[in-house]
Amino acid sequence: QVQLVESGGGLVQAGGSLKLSCIASGYILGIRDMAWYRQAPGKQRELVARITAPGNTVYADFVKGRFTISSDNPKKTIFLQMNSLAPENTAVYYCNGDVLTAGARYLDYWGQGTQVTVSA
Repeated sequence: QVQLVESGGGLVQAGGSLKLSCIASGYILGIRDMAWYRQAPGKQRELVARITAPGNTVYADFVKGRFTISSDNPKKTIFLQMNSLAPENTAVYYCNGDVLTAGARYLDYWGQGTQVTVSA
């Protein structure tokens, strides 16, 4: 059983910052990559940022240098530092991981999500 647990969401004023965390736990033999997605009301879930095990990163265009994804591999934790937040960043942010688990195969796991609300 693998679990991803997010934390760090909340209410912030426009221009403010938040740092999200996601901890992976359970029967984990390895992690190929982890990512942050978001889903705003009435919209599809979309990729925010991804980080691979070696540390390569990919960002969505809308991040525009304001967000930074990082990882602490020994602790199986990733972070998302979000700066200069705007109301359009309001969404539920989900952690996603490509995890090597029982059976020696990679499976896709999701956290429950953490709400980020940015007020004008």
